Amino acid sequence: MPGNARWAVTQDKTVPPPEHGRFAPGMVYRAARMYYLEDANQAQIAAQLGTSRPTVSRLLAEARATGVVRIQVVDPEEHSTADLEAELRATLGLRAAYVAPSAAGVPVGRLLAEPAGHALSAAGLVPGDALLVSSGVTVHAVVQQHLPDLRGVLVYPTSGGVDEPESAYQTNEITRALALKVSGTPVMLYAPAVPGPALREALMEDDHTVRVMEAWHTARAALLGVGASLADRSLIPSVFSVAGPERSAIVGDMCMRPFDAGGDPVVIPGIERLVSMELADLRRLEHSIALAVGEAKVAPLLAAAGAGYYNTLVTDSDTAVALLAAARAEP
Repeated sequence: MPGNARWAVTQDKTVPPPEHGRFAPGMVYRAARMYYLEDANQAQIAAQLGTSRPTVSRLLAEARATGVVRIQVVDPEEHSTADLEAELRATLGLRAAYVAPSAAGVPVGRLLAEPAGHALSAAGLVPGDALLVSSGVTVHAVVQQHLPDLRGVLVYPTSGGVDEPESAYQTNEITRALALKVSGTPVMLYAPAVPGPALREALMEDDHTVRVMEAWHTARAALLGVGASLADRSLIPSVFSVAGPERSAIVGDMCMRPFDAGGDPVVIPGIERLVSMELADLRRLEHSIALAVGEAKVAPLLAAAGAGYYNTLVTDSDTAVALLAAARAEP
């Protein structure tokens, strides 16, 4: 049999009994047992049963057709990703992990859409529940793909908008796209991420803005991007226009809030005016789903996991292997 195929001669009494064919069931079972479990060839089986080789061939075919022999084809990638998922849960203390087999040349949205869909389905959201979504290149790519129907959920952004041309940073655009894919209702946030002092004060009195910010405290689930260190990024939103020690201390960010290698928030100029979900509120979420791939995301993923900013990870196998290696290397 091929190396990735498994078979079993039925003996378990808890499974449905095999169907009967043209041969006596006992004879079919004996032929199957000798061939699959005792490594006898068809000539040896024919001699043992006192029949011909063509009859043995038909006995073996009937064993497969009637369920005496059950063949399972095992995808080695599936089992390796399952092992990685288990290791990630144990090593990082996660609620769940979903690992896609790495595939060179496959766009990140297509690569992670299926495992992200599984993570969303596992959240068990019902109509009226709040689902949060952050900005970011990976999140933006995933929400363009097919995702499970979550009809009736309310989709909220985790931050205000930034003055950047790239669609990956347009929080309301991402919110609308995700709501469309899951048959939910988008709830927009009409506020800049870093308003001036007077505007921020006015926004805190605006009923719609307050409604969105309240969802940051009551939502059950969130799809979250994980930003890399500023040195490892090609796109840097203006909110991170910092220099000096603060810049070098940042290993990543979530919801536009930067943190260091220990997972502690990094204070940058203007952060007191930031209209964005607090890192501490991420710990309260029942299902905080981080989407991230690539070597540059290993350090921020490790720091964010240690700080409890996400409890569910969606990634690929290459990133999972690198993340586990980094976790084991920690003192």
